[in-house]
Amino acid sequence: MTAHDPGLFGPRSVTWQLHADPVMWIAGVRALYLQALHPRAVRGVFQNSAAFQMSRRGRQDAWGRLMRTAHFVGTLTYGTTEAAEQAGAAVRGIHRRLTATDPDSGERYGVDEPELLLWVHCAEVDSYLHVLRRSGYPVGDAQADAYLHEQRESARLVGLDPAEVPGSRAALAAYFARVRPELALTPEAREVDAFLRRPPTPAVLVPARALFWRQVAQLAYGALPAYAQELYGRPVRPAAVTRRLRATGRLLRAIPPTVRWQLPPRHILRAVERLGPDARPAPYKLRRSAAILDGQDGTQGEPRG
Repeated sequence: MTAHDPGLFGPRSVTWQLHADPVMWIAGVRALYLQALHPRAVRGVFQNSAAFQMSRRGRQDAWGRLMRTAHFVGTLTYGTTEAAEQAGAAVRGIHRRLTATDPDSGERYGVDEPELLLWVHCAEVDSYLHVLRRSGYPVGDAQADAYLHEQRESARLVGLDPAEVPGSRAALAAYFARVRPELALTPEAREVDAFLRRPPTPAVLVPARALFWRQVAQLAYGALPAYAQELYGRPVRPAAVTRRLRATGRLLRAIPPTVRWQLPPRHILRAVERLGPDARPAPYKLRRSAAILDGQDGTQGEPRG
């Protein structure tokens, strides 16, 4: 039975509340910028994906790639346990079949190498958490740690050992400090940068790209850590980015959730239909989780996951 299945995380989790926020779209683009700086990871994408091939049709498929990523995250967060496990199995199956070649050494490697999967995972969760907090979403330190602890479940579904995945802010910071010397601005990373700044669109959508997408891409890039901006060669002022992120967060959150949730892929609406109105994600519900994590309601502050 899946009618009342809360899924991997459930309505009481930090993940359930955070992933419903509209600035997640900006965070997702930041993750793409950051992920592209790992040479082996970005080569795996380029050598196996139509998204960045030179044909017009192939490059436009990048929009489909972004939507598939959103669908995957939505399924893991708000879908049933069975749906999440099936989505994870499908991704693992695809990754097992894909390889890439290092152009310098000629080495052929699998895109499902644990270090590559770990980089992609950490760049994603760091981006989600960083942009949400910087845009004014009420996430305390304990809740941030709980979120990273919960996200070990997502890491498991793509083929990682949860015990090897950072489950706290301190562990995540240590991981990035270890990996930073491996990062570089490769030709593939330059192409990702160019694509994200000016993605190919049908002619009818060019004005929307200029008005909307440019703002999203600039905010996502501006939210990158300083070392990533230095590699890309375009450092920006942190204070100005923070002001714009907070203003954008206020603007997007002013749109009623029932309107935002009508947009594809509609995972939240289906979750609320399955579990009832009390399952609606909302920032104020984090106050309850904060009390639990701090042990203020008589329970131990142990993150679930």
